[in-house]
Amino acid sequence: MAPTRTSQRALLLSATLGLVNAVALPERTPEPARIEVRAPIVTPAAIRFDSRHSYLEKKDILDNIKSGLAGVEQSWASVLGSALPSFFTEGVPGWFENLPTGSQVQSSLGVSSSDLAALPTQVLNVPPYANWTEQGWNVRLHGNVYKIPNVSQSKIDDLANVFLIDTSVDKLPADEQANARNLTRSIFIVQQGDVNVSMSLEPAPSQGGDGEPGGGNSIPATGGVQNITLPYETTPEGDFDVFVPIKSNGLLRGNETNNVQRMNVYTNGTLTGNATAFLVPPTGITFISDIDDILRVTKIWDPKEGLINSFAKNFTQWMNMPSIYGNWSRTLPNNTHFHYLTTTPEQATRNYMDFIYKTYPGGSFDTRPLNFSDIKATLSIRMFLLQKVFATFPTRKFVLVADTSNSDVMSDYPQLAHDFPNQVQCILLRNTSATDSSMWFPYNTEGFKGLNNKSYMFFRTPDDLTNLDIAAGQCLNTTFAQNVTFDRQTDGRFSLRSAGGKLQGSATVSFIVALVAAMFMTL
Repeated sequence: MAPTRTSQRALLLSATLGLVNAVALPERTPEPARIEVRAPIVTPAAIRFDSRHSYLEKKDILDNIKSGLAGVEQSWASVLGSALPSFFTEGVPGWFENLPTGSQVQSSLGVSSSDLAALPTQVLNVPPYANWTEQGWNVRLHGNVYKIPNVSQSKIDDLANVFLIDTSVDKLPADEQANARNLTRSIFIVQQGDVNVSMSLEPAPSQGGDGEPGGGNSIPATGGVQNITLPYETTPEGDFDVFVPIKSNGLLRGNETNNVQRMNVYTNGTLTGNATAFLVPPTGITFISDIDDILRVTKIWDPKEGLINSFAKNFTQWMNMPSIYGNWSRTLPNNTHFHYLTTTPEQATRNYMDFIYKTYPGGSFDTRPLNFSDIKATLSIRMFLLQKVFATFPTRKFVLVADTSNSDVMSDYPQLAHDFPNQVQCILLRNTSATDSSMWFPYNTEGFKGLNNKSYMFFRTPDDLTNLDIAAGQCLNTTFAQNVTFDRQTDGRFSLRSAGGKLQGSATVSFIVALVAAMFMTL
């Protein structure tokens, strides 16, 4: 017989009290020496991305949070395992799961085929990378084709409130109201399958200001003006993803330049499908960076905070991380390439692009396409995209940057270092549990066993990354201990023994109690 709400609450409270009693109170680790960070380098996009548009689909968030408690009757003795929601155990925000697509959206809104046909077609063109082969440059063009049905403002407000906990749109500041309404309106898109897509390419103009060319160390391409048509129609979900050979037309050959070249890519027939392509030479360093909770503040481990940060608040940089990336952009060799990989669905990519190009060195992007919409595929998408980049650039070195809240990162990054020992230069992971008291879930470092312990670092603040000689392979700041045990980072009683530092147990206890109180509200 299914448990009642009362029994669920009793079980949850009992398990939580046991969990609180088990939390150890580790000693505070001394703060490391502070190192001055050089002034950041702002690298704006060659194309201005409009942050008013980002394209997501509907999800009942409260139902998702409740589903994470569905197994509570099995006891929270399994708190370190599968009883937790996927956005804790796998680093995939639950509010981005199982979103309806295409005909589901059209049917739920009652939009007729004739009304939909009258709407303009729009395109999300994700900033691509290109590699050099004996046949020339190949550009990986990927994105989505869709239409946005008309939805009334009152309906949008009702739907936006589904994505907010303990608040509503009318209670938010004006800018956050606009963000929530815009993102919610963008939820209801109808993807367009079987569409032929054509693009035009041309050199990206130089940027003004301090002379930094925009997009890391890239330079405007010297030629390459041309029109191309993709060889395949879009998938039923509206996706396209294909490597397309392009003509030289004056472009620098990849084996004759150390510079990353930058081109503008426009989708013909729409004003929405603009992006910047990065032509990457065969050798050099590529930074592959996650975005949430390493470049911006998201807190995906806290449903309430994660939702408000994703759907309403303006994107906020994490501490002084832009100065670290700006310094890398300015001081590393010209063949350095920045690539941003997030498992957030592609519909949200415009918000991410706008934030990155305003705050960090420009670069190519990867995000989760609609083809990867089921849970099993979602949990493998990061490795799929990582392996694609490694296979595309087999002679480049890679610096992998993320945080410990994603268990897929914690397994995928060291696995790549084992599989590609000559390519993974550094693994740099922000230890979220060492500095954020609301991040109380442990992480597993087992995959790092057998790797050179100077090739990776668990750090607490951006300052820990200063003065590292990345080009020479110096990845470890030796001023603080790593405490890596090559296992789940606990002492067996659910205390947080964090690599690179420790949390105060009292803060952990406080959060557990607060989280349970919030969960009670949803039962």
